[in-house]
Amino acid sequence: MRVVLQRSKEASVTVGGNITGAINNGYVLLVGITHEDTEKECEWLADKIVNLRIFEDEECKMNRSLLDVGGAILSISQFTLYGDCSKGRRPNFMNAAKPEHAEGLYMHFNNLLKEKGIQVETGIFGAMMDVKLINDGPVTLVLER
Repeated sequence: MRVVLQRSKEASVTVGGNITGAINNGYVLLVGITHEDTEKECEWLADKIVNLRIFEDEECKMNRSLLDVGGAILSISQFTLYGDCSKGRRPNFMNAAKPEHAEGLYMHFNNLLKEKGIQVETGIFGAMMDVKLINDGPVTLVLER
């Protein structure tokens, strides 16, 4: 499982002209799932993400977590994170999980975040989405399990 995390001041996702999710302070997560991923990877990443200390304290040091600052998450399914561009001119997506496997894990991952007390907004799994965000920092991290 691979997640690109971007700390944001504001973000939203639109599908077919309709906003399906929007947050203020928090994270935008681009979530990719591969064939071997299980609920175990979801659990590890959910815990890691909500407890990462990447928000600044009074001394401008990254010392506060999403839980500490009361932030929210905009979670976007992103199979293209498993695009292999090593050969040819077109990405190969064979490492991305099939939708029937990925959707259940993506939903489980989002539910785990909610169970930890985080407001979670989403796009629509498998849809073409327009994502808008204002990066904070910018701070961008890649987490993989």
